[in-house]
Formats: sequence, structure tokens, C-alpha cells
Amino acid sequence: QVQLVESGGGLVQAGGSLRLSCAASGLTFSSYDMGWFRQAPGKGRVFVAGITRSGSSTYYAGSVKGRFTISRDNDKNTVYLQMNSLKSEDTAVYFCNAAGGELDWGQGTQVTVSS
Repeated sequence: QVQLVESGGGLVQAGGSLRLSCAASGLTFSSYDMGWFRQAPGKGRVFVAGITRSGSSTYYAGSVKGRFTISRDNDKNTVYLQMNSLKSEDTAVYFCNAAGGELDWGQGTQVTVSS
């Protein structure tokens, strides 16, 4: 059974930083391009960042490019999201999944940015 467990969220002031982690189990992690997604209050879930299987390429939504960095450790079956220069509009629940969103979703981790 595939399990994705996100962690690292919290309350931070605007301009601050957070690092999210997502531990994956029940799958061959290195076979998947992975991604981070977020869902703001009252809105749908949207793509934030993606990384290829080997970690050699990354891609980002325009709203976070230059501020967020996605990375992965295939030995630890974990994908990370370093978030810098946080803005109030980054407030959301953050989820990881395969880049196409085809795996079962985890619970996510709440990120709240106060202005």
C-alpha cells in the first residue's frame, strides 16, 4: 500500500522559510517523477513543483519560481520542498504525490504565512 507522509509545515512570518519533507513507502520511489502540490482555503489543489526520477531536472509553477526548491533523496524515499521568502499567498495545505498526481493522497502539512 502506497503511503505518503508530509511533514514540516507550520506558522511562519512573511519573508521566512520552511522546509517540507515527504516520506514515501509502498512503492519503487525512484521510478516516479515526484511533485509538490498545494490547496489554499476554498480553492482547488494546484501543482507547485516537480522533480524527475533521478533528480536531474526540476520545474516550478510561476508563482514560486525562484523562491522554492524541490529536491529528493532516493535512498531515503523522501522528497523535500525548501520554501524561502514566503508570502501570505503561500498559505495552504501542501501535499506530495507523483508528478501526475496518480498516487493516493496523504494528509498534507499545513503552512500558514502571517503578514
